[in-house]
Amino acid sequence: MRLLVVEDDAGLAGALQRGLSYEGYAVDCVGDGCQAATQAEVHRGDYDLVILDLMLPGLSGLEVCRRLRDRQVSLPILVLTARDATEDKVDALDAGADDYLVKPFAFAELLARIRTLLRRPPDLLPPRLVVRDLTLDPATRRVWRRDTEIALTTKEFALLELFMRNAGQVLEREQILAHLWDIGFDSFSNVVDVHVKNLRKKLDRGRQERLLVTVRGVGYQLKA
Repeated sequence: MRLLVVEDDAGLAGALQRGLSYEGYAVDCVGDGCQAATQAEVHRGDYDLVILDLMLPGLSGLEVCRRLRDRQVSLPILVLTARDATEDKVDALDAGADDYLVKPFAFAELLARIRTLLRRPPDLLPPRLVVRDLTLDPATRRVWRRDTEIALTTKEFALLELFMRNAGQVLEREQILAHLWDIGFDSFSNVVDVHVKNLRKKLDRGRQERLLVTVRGVGYQLKA
């Protein structure tokens, strides 16, 4: 999952980026409301959630919320602010925010609220993803091929989840980078190829059928 953190306090933004990255999220940080609104709108297909401060230069957090909703950007928005008055919460929710968390906050609670906002309805997203003999459980972060559990790193798990949600489709390297790495990552790096190679080894070890294949000159595909 890729998150956009909008926070003008550089220290807090850095702490959030480090903590969320450690939990397996790709995180981009911006400190200006105008830039945040533009980035979230232009890259709406790349982000899964916005964490938004209210007191920002350029546009306020409320103005960012309203602009995104007016332009049909449906990304979940979690307001993270020091303003704790009831009217501030009401204003933020009325402007289009999905949740509201007051600073200072417990990081564990922030993670729980993020997970809640990212959760899809059961009829749209089954508890477990199944492709052929491969099973992935997003809740427990466990993976099996037939009856054998496969241990994956955080990034390998995120990569496999992306492939399984797009089974049968060819994913270009740029698409994978956009979903799983932050916006400042070097697009000429071979990091995608390295992670796919490691993931493929774990998935196919001791098996004849290869599920994750290379489409030369384009990208990679998980067979449906």
